[in-house]
Amino acid sequence: MRKLIEQPFTSNPQGKVGKSHPHESAIRQVSGQARYVDDMPQPANLQYAAVGTSPEASGTLNSIDLTAVWASPGVTDVITVDDVPGHVDIAPVFDGDPIFAQDQVLFNGQALFAVLADSVQHARQAALKAIIDITPSAPCLTVETAKQQSNFVRPAHFMQQGDFDTAFGRSELNAQGHLSIGGQEHMYLEGQVSMAINDEEDRLLVYTSSQHPSEVQKLIAEVLGCKLHKVVVDMRRMGGGFGGKETQAAQWACIAALLAKRNQCAVKLRLPRMQDMIATGKRHPFENSYQVGFNQEGLIKAADIDINGNCGHSPDLSDAIVDRAMFHCDNGYYLENVNVAGHRCRTNQVSHTAYRGFGGPQGMIVAEAMMDAIARKVGKDPLTVRKLNLYGDKERNLTPYGMTVEHNLLGDLIARLEASSDYWARREAITQFNKTSPIVKKGLSLTPVKFGISFTAKHLNQAGALLHIYTDGSMQINHGGTEMGQGLHTKIGQIVANEFGVSLHDVEVTATRTDKVPNTSPTAASSGTDLNGKAAQNACIIVKQRLAEFYAETINESELTADKVIFADNYVTLGPHSVEFVRLVQDAYIGRVSLSSTGFYKTPKIHYDRSTGNGRPFFYFAYGASVSEVSIDTLTGEYKVERVDILHDVGRSLNPAIDIGQIEGGFIQGMGWLTTEDLKWDDRGRLISNNPATYKIPAIGDTPEVFNVDLYPRDNDEDSIYHSKAVGEPPFMLANSVWCAIKDAISSLTDYKVDPQLPAPATPEAVLKCIMSIDPDATRSEPS
Repeated sequence: MRKLIEQPFTSNPQGKVGKSHPHESAIRQVSGQARYVDDMPQPANLQYAAVGTSPEASGTLNSIDLTAVWASPGVTDVITVDDVPGHVDIAPVFDGDPIFAQDQVLFNGQALFAVLADSVQHARQAALKAIIDITPSAPCLTVETAKQQSNFVRPAHFMQQGDFDTAFGRSELNAQGHLSIGGQEHMYLEGQVSMAINDEEDRLLVYTSSQHPSEVQKLIAEVLGCKLHKVVVDMRRMGGGFGGKETQAAQWACIAALLAKRNQCAVKLRLPRMQDMIATGKRHPFENSYQVGFNQEGLIKAADIDINGNCGHSPDLSDAIVDRAMFHCDNGYYLENVNVAGHRCRTNQVSHTAYRGFGGPQGMIVAEAMMDAIARKVGKDPLTVRKLNLYGDKERNLTPYGMTVEHNLLGDLIARLEASSDYWARREAITQFNKTSPIVKKGLSLTPVKFGISFTAKHLNQAGALLHIYTDGSMQINHGGTEMGQGLHTKIGQIVANEFGVSLHDVEVTATRTDKVPNTSPTAASSGTDLNGKAAQNACIIVKQRLAEFYAETINESELTADKVIFADNYVTLGPHSVEFVRLVQDAYIGRVSLSSTGFYKTPKIHYDRSTGNGRPFFYFAYGASVSEVSIDTLTGEYKVERVDILHDVGRSLNPAIDIGQIEGGFIQGMGWLTTEDLKWDDRGRLISNNPATYKIPAIGDTPEVFNVDLYPRDNDEDSIYHSKAVGEPPFMLANSVWCAIKDAISSLTDYKVDPQLPAPATPEAVLKCIMSIDPDATRSEPS
């Protein structure tokens, strides 16, 4: 493995952006000193909560006998939906998510009641003692059944460009395919946890592992029947979120808050891992299909794409997630005549929710499946077909939703990766290897990524920040984003330090709190740094202007105006005059200059009209490409990812080390989704892949032996923070190349004439089944 980070960590006195500063909590995290919610000092009157859940996936809830629960050792309170003083439904957007089940149970593992006790053990033991009477009904467990029953959580949505029917009828060749795409467990290291503490005069302080503190604040206030200003939510750091704590952390915080208010004591609720996996939503499984018309060269002329998300029992965020799958079913390819349909299917499963990529991966993989199918049909290398169909000039740059693809980097980016990875030489070597290797076959694939950056719900594209400078020159910045290990606080600290030209050590990024920056958006959609970084910068600009004007006034030379003041290297300079930053701050305080400010930012240019299916839902696109090489054992279906080469576009990187870490982590997580992470429900709707022993995430041994990652050297053309680009979600979809490389290896069994119908995840069992479906004798063939 070659060295990935050319730029070493810097200890320069100025906290500049573009340098590889270590994560602000790195030392605390590796030494065990980083404080998470479960590590908070325990209040003297702390009690512990546990949740009782439904054993059925669907049915009528007749009664719950809680007599034995109340009699269990250590129990101080038990609550059901009847004990909620305010709102019962805690859905984030559309109704359908009761805090506890009411008349009907909607999925196996749904919360029915909560117990409060003097210890975690007592609470959890008591929760098992309820006698639950449910009249079960036949659950809807598949997309196919939901469509047959016209059972949807939200209406379908459609996008259209050109004339599909005419163009498809005139196409020289065509292909069809169906793709089953599995969901994914978030498997955050820190599970769902909240602690609620009563304050004076009916105030409540809640510590929670949530990506959306403002939503938690709102829902707690609604459940308790009080105003939002009585609730403060504090979130210092999460041990991973990946979308699983965007909406679904709120329920457990609401239960803890309700019990705290009822009993006038502090309450902590932490779900055990198995219950966490059963009771919280996953990445949406999808069932997608396509038909595509193209010419002899492999150029697409028409495409019809049907997208079907398994949403679980309620809408949650599914409307936007299926929208994003639709927005990304083109990936980087121009679809001249296209129809796209998106269906939101209701099933009796846990309500599926946000996950890194937010539906984009489930849409984008359809585009890659189409490219492979076309390549096998026309007898060309899939990379040749991919390059042929890329978005291009003014006549080939309009998406199915009417957005113009500007500043398209994929042509150059792919060409660079094609050369640096020695794609064509390796393709020739692999083809020759497969001709002479009877059992082990190798595959190679290069796939691109074009991912739109912005919340598709326009109002979420806003952020605030609060800056304080103290008289010793140190400063605190608070913003609405949450730190879940991705390095957001580190980048915000760099931005503030860079603006004032001071040391990063002089900037403290404080815990995200609803009483400092209100009405915040979730940290999601890869927009944490884009939004909050700009808000923090704007707060800095306001205070810098005040300091500059004050300094110019003290110098009092007409030609030396405030706009010429420079903040750099812990000094403030104006012409021949210079003063230490800390001295200027102290003088400004004596001069009664405000050293505090809020900052605000809203993303420009974005709009989308759902009634027409047209608009510009994204501020810009982030691009990338990856090459994966795999080897498979055709007798067992086992495989190994041998080598990966990635070139990814992050604009002008704020912190190359953190960005490369995000790319590596996102790729491996995406590889897990497409290869090993296999969610399984039984015919009663019970999740049976409900613990780390039955659900396999990638381990260190799954990391490719050769793993090359480089950053594409180009600033963002849009006015993002320092012309950087988002890096949280786009790298996840680079893992499509692994899935396509496995298909490539299987296709070699037919001399690359057949496109294998391989589901995701491509587990060894699925790979072996796919091999046998192509040619039952293929695994026993002798070399030619």
